[in-house]
Amino acid sequence: MSDDSGVEPHPPYPVGLRLAGRRVLVVGGGLVAQRRIPGLVAAGADVVVVAPQTTPAVEGLAGAGEVTWHQRGFVAADLDDAWYVLAATDDSEVNELVGAEAEARRIFCVRADDAPKATAWTPAVGRHAGVTVAVLANREPRRSAAVRDAVVAGLRDGAIVAPHDHEREPGVVLVGGGPGDPELVTVAARRALAEADVVVADRLAPRELLNELSPDVEIVDVAKLPRGRSAAQEEINRVIVEHARAGKRVVRFKGGDSFVFGRGYEEALACAAAGVPCRVVPGITSAIAVPAAAGIPVTHRGVAHDFTVVSGHLPPGHADSLVEWPAVARLRGTVVLLMAVQNLSAIAEALQKDGREADTPVAVISEGTMPGERTLLSTLGEVGEDVARERVRAPAIVVVGPVVAVAHPDRYPWLA
Repeated sequence: MSDDSGVEPHPPYPVGLRLAGRRVLVVGGGLVAQRRIPGLVAAGADVVVVAPQTTPAVEGLAGAGEVTWHQRGFVAADLDDAWYVLAATDDSEVNELVGAEAEARRIFCVRADDAPKATAWTPAVGRHAGVTVAVLANREPRRSAAVRDAVVAGLRDGAIVAPHDHEREPGVVLVGGGPGDPELVTVAARRALAEADVVVADRLAPRELLNELSPDVEIVDVAKLPRGRSAAQEEINRVIVEHARAGKRVVRFKGGDSFVFGRGYEEALACAAAGVPCRVVPGITSAIAVPAAAGIPVTHRGVAHDFTVVSGHLPPGHADSLVEWPAVARLRGTVVLLMAVQNLSAIAEALQKDGREADTPVAVISEGTMPGERTLLSTLGEVGEDVARERVRAPAIVVVGPVVAVAHPDRYPWLA
């Protein structure tokens, strides 16, 4: 990209140099060289540095064998076999000499001190997902960098779509949307949404992001309401497979992480059974993110060396429960409960019965990371009544253990 607003009578001609295995000469070993050399090394260039002294970073590259350093001043023979040259010393006469010798040999040369006299300019470069962005803004480095950053940010968050050819093939992407705040969704998730033909969304997926979808993207609502109407998992499996078989790119969009109590692997198995390509974009699980956003660590040195994530959608003693509640109660670390609001009284009683003290701190964080977020501080002995009195509703994350007191010492003075 370039901006020929009149400052230069002839704009530069942009080109991508393939420097792998080709000799590139860098004259100078200061901070400019330190900034430019890593990109040349990443491009596979055979980098030769000529300088009496270098920064420790450049010297380290030479010591590691990533570049060759000749510890002396420049001589014309250094240009032999070079494809590209950077004159990056703090001596304008040396840079002038390098430029003149390069010009005589028809080797493109960048000058760090005097761009108008150079035969090549270094653009502001950014890369994402196989796309290289190079910006030249008439020798205005800050402007070049700002434009570069804006374009790369757009590629990362999906505002600018540049999919790989193979990603245009039909199939299913299982996308974890994180705890709720759209700012906490991953770059890969935004990109998948931007490339979707159909989005099959849960109610806990960051709903604001649906408004950013193109008008031609079909949205299928498969919300599962607590103790309310919901789409059966078998129906969700059928929907995503059917759309993918129809040649669509389908995003299965849900809150948290698809594989943490999200039934995402059931959907992956359904795709595999139907012969539908499927890939996974992991999400930030609310089990960790919501307590962190509320200022509560799930581990803390000298307080909790482990944490356990448990589904509370079934009460202790239920015939279908797979949780060994007595074992959970004996753990000394943090217990994080998901989907536990309805059964919290029964869970608290079970944990006390099998070893946890009634005064164990408990935090119930509802609507975590969202505008309506609130935290109820309680104890195992009182949390059932507190949740009922405060009318706490799902979604909520429950944190059990002394880490709650670490974050709120005034509420639990007996643990101070």
